[in-house]
Amino acid sequence: MTNPSRRDAFKILLAGASLPALPAAAASSTDCPAGGQAWRRGIEGQRQADQGDGTYLNPIIAGDHPDPTVLKDGKDYYLTYSSFYSYPGLVIWHSTDLVNWRPVAPALKKPLGTIWAVDLCKHDGRYFIYIPAAPDGKPWSIYAIWADRIEGPWSDPVDLKIADCIDPGHVVGEDGKRYLFVNGIRKIRLSDDGLATDGKLEKAYEPWRYPADWVVENFAPEGPKLLRRGKWFYLVTAVGGTAGPVTGHMVIAARSASVHGPWEHCPHNPLVRSLSTAEPWWSRGHATLIEGPAGDWWMIYHGYENGYRTLGRQTLLEPMEWTADGWFRALGGDLSRPLPMPRDGKKGTAGFALSDDFRRDRFGVQWSFHDPAPDEMTRVRFTQDGLRIAGRGTSPADSRPLTCSVGDRTYEVEVDLTLEGEAEAGLLLFYSQKAFVGIGFTPDTVKTFQYADEHGWARVQRATSRVRVRLTNDDHVVTLRYSHDGGKTWTLHGTRMEVSGIHHNVFGGFLSLKVGIYSAGKGAVTLGDFRYRALPA
Repeated sequence: MTNPSRRDAFKILLAGASLPALPAAAASSTDCPAGGQAWRRGIEGQRQADQGDGTYLNPIIAGDHPDPTVLKDGKDYYLTYSSFYSYPGLVIWHSTDLVNWRPVAPALKKPLGTIWAVDLCKHDGRYFIYIPAAPDGKPWSIYAIWADRIEGPWSDPVDLKIADCIDPGHVVGEDGKRYLFVNGIRKIRLSDDGLATDGKLEKAYEPWRYPADWVVENFAPEGPKLLRRGKWFYLVTAVGGTAGPVTGHMVIAARSASVHGPWEHCPHNPLVRSLSTAEPWWSRGHATLIEGPAGDWWMIYHGYENGYRTLGRQTLLEPMEWTADGWFRALGGDLSRPLPMPRDGKKGTAGFALSDDFRRDRFGVQWSFHDPAPDEMTRVRFTQDGLRIAGRGTSPADSRPLTCSVGDRTYEVEVDLTLEGEAEAGLLLFYSQKAFVGIGFTPDTVKTFQYADEHGWARVQRATSRVRVRLTNDDHVVTLRYSHDGGKTWTLHGTRMEVSGIHHNVFGGFLSLKVGIYSAGKGAVTLGDFRYRALPA
């Protein structure tokens, strides 16, 4: 076939036709994990979506980046995602081709409790993020922050007092007024400045229902995202539950000539859905439609990776097409194969190095405290020796550890810990206070944490003032080592830990298993020379 159309190219790929051969240098940097997928390797061996041959392989942002909301701003694209208990949070990511993404800065620094699916939009030259949150045990409400530049500074949160709602989606109606749609699917009018409500919450749409015998978690209509194109408003919604059975979460759509309805169901519903556990991506849903650099169209949504729910919900990109009757269809299939890159995008650098000498502030972009108190950052001081964190609590469970999200299936991290006073510190894989594993050090004892408990029987008496710790996560099997001579010799920890079950379907919370460093007790720990490298599968 010569000069196939773009749609034909997608069909060729999905039918299993051969892809162009990778150059020798690129081929040497690929990896073939279970399931037949292959990723090109980038910074520190991290897997990257852009395969370097005109194709990409999902995820476009690996690791825990759920509920993506994406904004097209001229030739630039900006994305943020649910940050839950991590602060600073709501990191803004930037791309010029929809595949290669880099973080810019966190937009939210004031703790609001757990942050669920937000909406990023631009109106009259100003950027807004609408945030569902439940601060300090208060009921859920929708908050707003705004900025005149995407890089910030962003305002403090403004409570819109929209009670017991989540998943806001912003749209400007045919009347020129601003509206938020929320879970349900309901809507409420906003003031012209977008920082207060101007009406009552009301029912907007009764979503399409799947057949009763489909295996889903629950109905849960949520994540409304809206687009105006031509004479139609399009409403894209998630139903089926965001976790639970892998066949539950899905993408559906409706359209109306008015933001006030009536809405008609898309005849192609569901547009995206995982059909079996054999697929590489599970629980796919919560989509935003976005126009590509060349005027073609795409969906960005999230999904769990087959066998790696521990990584959280990752950000996925799927091509779509508009049909002659004004509807649209997804073209990516189960996303098991590379797909053609969006055309005419300006290629950028993807991701960033996680290794850190702690000489500069990477809070939010890389490091975040888990569920911090309002004064959490007072524990932090950058010194000539590294990052000093004062102790809090008595163990990893109540110390509000520092965490770092990772996106690889197998990896290794190392860090120097220097204890001060009666401090206790250690290296973890941390999901929540209910689920973590790792190793800790006091001035005289080495501790072992497994199943979110310390195993007293495993204590080792060992004087420690400075220690280098290594954690290897090899396909869910964790191996720990430590060195008291700067890495010249290593002690192998006597317990290996299997962590494949530490994820939302077991522990709740919609979180992921992150690298964690805790500082507890009366004293402080100084962190130095953090190193990260992804390992071949």
